[in-house]
Amino acid sequence: MYVLLINGSPRKNGCTARALREVADTLQSEGIETETIHLGAAGIRGCIACNQCGKKGQCVFQDDPVNETAQKFQRADGLIVGSPVYYGSANGSLVSFLDRLFYSSHFDKTMKLGAAVVSCRRGGNTTTFDELNKYFTISGMPVVSSQYWNMVHGFTAQDVEKDLEGLQTMRVLGRNMAFLLRAIASEKEKHGLPKREDARAFTSFPDGK
Repeated sequence: MYVLLINGSPRKNGCTARALREVADTLQSEGIETETIHLGAAGIRGCIACNQCGKKGQCVFQDDPVNETAQKFQRADGLIVGSPVYYGSANGSLVSFLDRLFYSSHFDKTMKLGAAVVSCRRGGNTTTFDELNKYFTISGMPVVSSQYWNMVHGFTAQDVEKDLEGLQTMRVLGRNMAFLLRAIASEKEKHGLPKREDARAFTSFPDGK
């Protein structure tokens, strides 16, 4: 089994990286393969709603890691997205990245596990946590929880080392994800994935009624 982790912080070895490393180490101790992608400080353009990905099978922009990550995402059994808090929200580059990653990857994401990890100095963590989880819940991806919201506190990675509750939360998250990965794999082998309806229903009210 394979879990892909996305570090959405510009700082490669900052607070978010420290939190993700705790989760990754726990997953590996459970026999799960992991890979972490660091987006870095380079700018990532947002989606322009050109809808060409539906024809080409990938995003038309090739100057950042969206398409490369999409291939790894397709292979992955789980996705963990980590972000620092910027003004009560996720890093803007990460949001642009996720918008394009989820919109342009048309493979079935049903029952792939998803988890958000948030780091902050003090506040804005729960709103960021909610924001990231929405990518999973619109895609048929079960959200993995821990014993507390998946977050750590600190201004530096050294601060996070002192957040014993936060690090424990990360380890519990890793063990919960490993358990659910095995449970889903077992159920999938016996009964397959949940039945999907043939036609997708879209509700709109163009006549205003």
